Amino acid sequence: MTDNTNILHALPPHVRRLHLLGVGGTGMGTLACMLKERGFEVTGSDQNLYPPMSLVLERAGIPLFTPYAAQNVAAANPDAVVVGNVIRFDNPEAAAVRARGLPQLSMPALLWDVFLRHKHVVCVAGTHGKTTTAMWLAHVLASAGQNPSWLVGGINAEDGKGHRLGEGAHFVIEGDEYDTAYFDKGPKFFHYRPQTLVLTSVEFDHADIYADMPAYEAAFAKLTRGMPKDGYIAVSAAYPNAVRMARAAPCRAETYAARPALPAADFGPLGLRFSQAGTQLEVEKNGRPLGSFSLPLSGFQNVENALGIVAAGQSLGLSVEALQAGLQSFPGVLRRQETRVLGGGLVLVDDFAHHPTAVRETVQGVWERFGGRRLWALFEPRSNTSRRKLHQEEYAQAFGEALLVRIRRPLPHDKIPPKEALDVEKLAADLRAQGKDAQVVEEVDTLVEELAAKARPGDVVLCMSNGSFEGLLGKLAQRLGGPS
Repeated sequence: MTDNTNILHALPPHVRRLHLLGVGGTGMGTLACMLKERGFEVTGSDQNLYPPMSLVLERAGIPLFTPYAAQNVAAANPDAVVVGNVIRFDNPEAAAVRARGLPQLSMPALLWDVFLRHKHVVCVAGTHGKTTTAMWLAHVLASAGQNPSWLVGGINAEDGKGHRLGEGAHFVIEGDEYDTAYFDKGPKFFHYRPQTLVLTSVEFDHADIYADMPAYEAAFAKLTRGMPKDGYIAVSAAYPNAVRMARAAPCRAETYAARPALPAADFGPLGLRFSQAGTQLEVEKNGRPLGSFSLPLSGFQNVENALGIVAAGQSLGLSVEALQAGLQSFPGVLRRQETRVLGGGLVLVDDFAHHPTAVRETVQGVWERFGGRRLWALFEPRSNTSRRKLHQEEYAQAFGEALLVRIRRPLPHDKIPPKEALDVEKLAADLRAQGKDAQVVEEVDTLVEELAAKARPGDVVLCMSNGSFEGLLGKLAQRLGGPS
C-alpha cells in the first residue's frame, strides 16, 4: 500500500457520494441499492456486468462503469469508495483511489456503520445453506409482522431483491467467512457482531483464503467466542466441530438436526414426507411435540435449514403459529432448487451447489422430491475450492441417485497449479465404475444438443454451479421450446 491509503471503518458525516468497486457481485450490488434507498448518491463499476444484478442496478437508477479504468473514479467523483473483496491491490480503480487519497471502506465495515449498528443482528453463517436459511428466516420474521431488514447473497424469487430495509428491530444478514477486502483479510462476518447466530455447518472451503481445516475452523471459533452473554446460537448437530464451538461460546446454544444425531439434538423432525410440493413433518423440541409444519422446499438440507429457523425464531419470541405460517409461505431463492417444467414434461432444476456436501444433498433432495425419476446431474466445478483435488474422493461419492452425470472441464485458473487441480477425468471414471453414464464435457452448446437429443419427458435435469454455467438451462429451455 502507499502513503495515500485512507482506510475508514465509519463514514464521515459529510459523505454523500459513494462509488462501489465490484458492484456486479450479488452482495455489492445489493448494498448499492440499499445505499441508494438510504439517500446516498451511488455509482459502481465492475469488469463485466451480467443479469440478474445488472438489471437490478439499472432498475435502481445506479450509474455503472465497465470495465475497470482509472478514469471511472474521476467520472464518478465520489466522497468515498467502497471496495469489494474481489478487488485486488493492482486493480486500476483501486490504484486511482489510493493516488487521489480518497477514503475507502470495505463492504462489511460500511454495513455495520450505516445499517447494523442500531439493530439486533441475526447472522446466518456456515459452509452450506446460509443463503436459503437467511432469506427464509427474514421471510418468517416479516410474515410475523416484525418488519425486519435483511441482506442476503441471493435473489428472492418473489420480488427479485436481495435486501429489505425495514423499521423493525431485527437485521438478518448472511455471514460470509470469505475475506473482507485486499486491505482486510479477516472474514466478513467479524464485522457484523451478531446477537443471534445460526451456524449451519463447518466444513473446509475457500482453499484460496484458508490454509487448512484448523485455520478455517478458527474463524468460526472466533465468531462464536465473540457472541454477547445474552446472545443465542442455533447450531446444526450434524457438525460436531460446530457444536463444540457453540458450546464454548459465552451465550446460550441449542442444537438442531434433520437426521438422527448423537447426542440427540434439541430440535428434530418426525414423520418426514417428501413430495414434489415440498415437505411435511412434525417438529420435536427436547423430545416433546412442537407442531406440524409444511415446507415448500424438499431435501434433508432444507429440513435442517427450517429447524435452525424454528430454533432461532423461538429465541426471538415467535410463536409456533407464526413459524408455521412463515415457513410454509416462503417463495424461495433464485438458483436454489429453482424449478421449471418444459412443455414435454422435462423438469429443469437450477442450483448453486458446488461443495461436495452440497452436491450430495442437492442430488438426493431433488431425486426424492421428484419421486425417483431419471436424473441428470450437470456439474460445473467453478469455485476456487471445487477446482482443486482437495475433495476428489468426496465428489466421487456425491452424485447418489443421478444416473447420468456431465462434468464441465474447468478453464485454467491462474491461482491453481495443474498438480493441485481436480482430476475431472478420474472423477468421471470413478462414477462410471459405479454404473453411471458419466462424461466430461468441454462446450456448453454441445451439452445442450446432447440433452435435447437424449433427455426424455419426465426426466429431471439438475444443473449445479456457483456461476452461470454459460446460461446452460436457459439455452436448453430455448432449444426445447421454453417453459410450459
